[in-house]
Amino acid sequence: MPDSSDSSQHSSPSRSHAGRPWLWAGVVAAIASLVTACKSPPGPGPRGGDAPSSTQAEYRQSAARHLYARNADRIYQGKLPPMLYAIGVLQLQIDRSGQVQRVQWMRAPSHAPEVVAEIERLVRAAAPFPVPAGASRITYTDTWLWDKSGRFQLDTLTEGQL
Repeated sequence: MPDSSDSSQHSSPSRSHAGRPWLWAGVVAAIASLVTACKSPPGPGPRGGDAPSSTQAEYRQSAARHLYARNADRIYQGKLPPMLYAIGVLQLQIDRSGQVQRVQWMRAPSHAPEVVAEIERLVRAAAPFPVPAGASRITYTDTWLWDKSGRFQLDTLTEGQL
């Protein structure tokens, strides 16, 4: 014979968490931390001589404008469609003369190896990049938003998505 206390164990999910606002606050805080971490520029690289983070944010803007100028015919104009063909996160190290020293994928679009190769080609062809002010080199990261048409935007200068 079922005990009347059994029915309390089968209460709706909204009731079971209603008495735990700290749980929801923790979930929201964790999500906010993850979003902030994804949008923040990386700190200095493992070797000395890299520029501080505030300069990295400024440099990322300059480098994005430089890539746009060198690839004007490849820039997706307007808001990107809701479904992109590929998204990749690429970290570049630029030396004091604006040459690309290192290309490292933080998140490569593995389903689209042709996009990986094309982005690397575009980056190397865009050298020399702006010279990093007050540093022997700079390491920065940007996200490439790639449309199926072969045109792209960088997250730094994106016009957003539909």
